[in-house]
This record gives sequence, structure tokens and C-alpha cells, in this order.
Amino acid sequence: MMFEETKRFCDTFLEKGMPGFDLMVMKDGKEVLRYKNGFSDAERGIPVRGNERYNIYSCSKVMTCVAAMQLWEKGLFSLDDRLSDYMPEFEKMNVATENGVRPAKRPILIHNLFEMTAGFTYDCSTGNIQTAKEETGGRCQTREFMKYYARDPLAYEPGDEWRYSLGHDVLAAFVEVISGQKFEEYVKETIFDPLGMKDSTFLLPESERKNVAPLYRYNKETGRADLLGTPVPEYVFGSEYASGGAGVVSTVEDCMKFAEGVRLRKIIKDGTVELMKTDRLTEKERPYYWNKTDYGYGLGVRCAKKDGFFRDYGWGGAAGAYLAIDDERGLSLYFASHMLSSPLRRFRPYIYRFVCAELFETEDPAELFKKSEIRSPDDYRF
Repeated sequence: MMFEETKRFCDTFLEKGMPGFDLMVMKDGKEVLRYKNGFSDAERGIPVRGNERYNIYSCSKVMTCVAAMQLWEKGLFSLDDRLSDYMPEFEKMNVATENGVRPAKRPILIHNLFEMTAGFTYDCSTGNIQTAKEETGGRCQTREFMKYYARDPLAYEPGDEWRYSLGHDVLAAFVEVISGQKFEEYVKETIFDPLGMKDSTFLLPESERKNVAPLYRYNKETGRADLLGTPVPEYVFGSEYASGGAGVVSTVEDCMKFAEGVRLRKIIKDGTVELMKTDRLTEKERPYYWNKTDYGYGLGVRCAKKDGFFRDYGWGGAAGAYLAIDDERGLSLYFASHMLSSPLRRFRPYIYRFVCAELFETEDPAELFKKSEIRSPDDYRF
């Protein structure tokens, strides 16, 4: 039967502590695989049903970058523009060094926000962030928040490194400036509504939080998942903070609508997607990139290297979400789980690889791990 190896591989995630998962694959606009297993609520014995809403965390980043590039298509900004031309608080930035703080030598350019090369970090506990929470009464509206965040020194000179950061949150505020709309409203109008993503939103109302699947965190001591309930993600700093990097709540079917919307160029033009999925890492930045062996990094998405096997682009999320779009093969894939701190996250690209092996007979699934440091699905080292 088709996809038996893919299903078997996904099932090993349950053996390694994941409560449940939901995988959907489409080929040329038709669903070719939907495979669910495990529990969405393990404590209550509720199996994964397929309609769960999840915090998709960093899979939000792809949506944010697409939203920003829609405005780029209209000629409303250049990727080489200075961020401070639109958000003046970022004009006189400082850089933290071993010898103290000094003025930055280079400005932050718009493309730095997309590329994770602006100098920002993912430190969510700085004094300025705490001040923003206090002085806004816990609201931290997306655009206004950046006036506080810009007070933090950069971790490195813009363009010197690739470092995962709040850069796409800054990009969301930039979209507000360019569009003249609240970021969450702009994304709803230009992405969610046109694609029929009725269960996707930023700033989920508290009354609807009970409809989100329970969130878990992997416990490395026990090798199992600890229940966290349905908390607001720690990257959402306030009640009016639409986190471009981690704030979307969505479903598997909605995320697939987004994947297909991008693949079929329903919400963004072909040339724009080609630009986004072109590797932009410089030789100076590349050593800092997480997955430089298998992928490059474009405008907010992992992307194919010229000589690599992987031809997909997309990203993943902290709780297990994984988005893969393969234009060459007409393939869209979305994998959902809801467990933070999972050591299984680095194995998610193999789901795409197994699907390709079985659907396109690109290679024998049994041989997949021989080209990797991982020799079998059971060769996990936590």
C-alpha cells in the first residue's frame, strides 16, 4: 500500500514521546495522504481528529514574509531600503560587544529582517521588553512595541551573521507601517480570507482558547510529554501583540490551504516566490545557519541548495509544525504536533523525504538513512 513507510516512520514519533500528530500531503492539488495517529489530549484519551487548532509557532514566519512580499510586489518598498526610513526608532542602533556597547557601523536593511541577519536575538526577557509590558498595561500593540524593542543593543553587526531572532516580529510591525493596517487585519484580508482559512488567526480571543489542542512539553528525564494546557505562547508579549514570528493559531487544513495558495500563486506572484526561495546566505553568514548541510535560507524560508536533494521550501514551528512546498514536484506537505522542546524536530525533514521516496520512487525508503548521520528511525540520541 502507498505511504506505508512514511506512516511507519511517523509512528516512531509516538514511540519517542510525541502524544499525537496529523500529516497531510497534496500532489497537484489533490490530497494523496492524510494520516493521523495518537492523541490530541492524552490525559482524556481524545484521539487526533483532524480539526484541532494548534499554536503553529514559527510556521507563522512564512505567512508573515509572504504578507510583506505582497507589499513589495506593489513597489511600496525596496529590500535594500533602510528600516529606519520607515521606523525611525531603529536609526541609531548599538551593538553589544565583549568590550561594551558601541554604535552600529551599518544600518539594518529591510532584507536583513527577512534573512535573520539584522542583529536581533530571541531573548524575550530583556528589560525593555518588560518595560513595554508594564507601560502598555499588557497590550504591547505590535507597532508600538518596537519603540521599546529598538532600545536593546544588537548582538552583532547587521549582515555579519545568521541568527534566529524576533526579526520577523519586527517585519510584522513594518507591514503595519507600509499597509496602514493592523498586521493581524492585513493578513486576514490578504491571506486568510482569500484562501478560506477560517480557523486561522492572530490574537485568538480568550473565549476561543479552549478550542486549541492541549500543548505539551517534552521531558528529557522521563522521555515523555508533560501537559501544559492551552497557554498563550511566550512569544506573544501582550493582548494586542500580533507576533509575526510565532503568533498564528491554525489547523492542518488551513495550513495546507496556505501551502497550496503559495504553490499555485494564488496570493503571491511567481517571480516573488522564486526570489523568496533563492538561497541568500553569504559565506560570512552561512556558518551560523542551523541546517547548512541540507538547505540554504532565502527571504524567510529554508530553501534548496543548488546541489542538494531537498527541493522544498518552508519552515517549522517550536511545537512540531512543519511546512514543505515543492514546486518542481507539485507537492505540499504539512505536519502538525503540539509538543515543545521535542528532540524529534530535527527528523521532520525526513517526512518529506519519505513521501518523495514513495510517491516519486526517488529512492528506496530503506536506504534513506544511509546518506545521513542517522542510520535508522530508531537511532535517536536524546
